Amino acid sequence: MSEQLRVNPTACTGHGLCAELLPERVILDEWGYPVISAEPVPASLRKAARRAVTDCPALALMLTDSGVSLKAAAAHAPSGHTDRRGRQNT
Repeated sequence: MSEQLRVNPTACTGHGLCAELLPERVILDEWGYPVISAEPVPASLRKAARRAVTDCPALALMLTDSGVSLKAAAAHAPSGHTDRRGRQNT
């Protein structure tokens, strides 16, 4: 399976932790917001990519199948449920 790292630009607050955890795929722009490689995440970087997703303070990162659009991924995200950290989504 081919996965791609994506960022929700509305949710991102520019902490920059993603670039520290996954510098092979994420660089920061001049304002400190991530610019993510469009290349699929190779198997050798999947563990680091998953950590960047789970450690993102703003929960703005996601790993998706390479063929899935960001809009489609967001449409399948649960609402009104708890997120991966146990916080209530509204």
